[in-house]
Amino acid sequence: MGQMGLHQHKHAEHEGATLIDAARTALTNAGEQWTGMRADVFAELARHERPASAYDIADNLSRIRGKRVAPNSVYRILDLFVSNNLAMRVESANAYLANTHPGCTHDCIFMVCDECGEATHIDDDSISQAVRGAAHSADFTVSRPIIEIRGLCAACR
Repeated sequence: MGQMGLHQHKHAEHEGATLIDAARTALTNAGEQWTGMRADVFAELARHERPASAYDIADNLSRIRGKRVAPNSVYRILDLFVSNNLAMRVESANAYLANTHPGCTHDCIFMVCDECGEATHIDDDSISQAVRGAAHSADFTVSRPIIEIRGLCAACR
């Protein structure tokens, strides 16, 4: 997902079963286990087109599994996914999106619609490098830039 004029980089976008396979491979390559619960959380996250909260995921999994799934357990798994690049957190919405290219690490810029909640990410390496450069100039070590733009998407305007 990008727009003309942005400094893009190429990566493989996955969906459906290939996305789940890519996520499992990325997580196991990082030395983590792909447990049944982690698989269920990722599958539930991946089926959402808009950012999903840990509570939404826990509620849906509770219905599917027929027993209560605690949101705290889901938060821990989502944090593991974010730290291993399987998911992206939309900070301003306290919600998560599956990363459709888990093998590619870069800084995402989210455009979040205040009306419908859709979050679209774009990749613009020049902006990411400028933000990282500004932090470095301020003698600040960057762990993860968070860039979000709030407004209205084309459909809601």
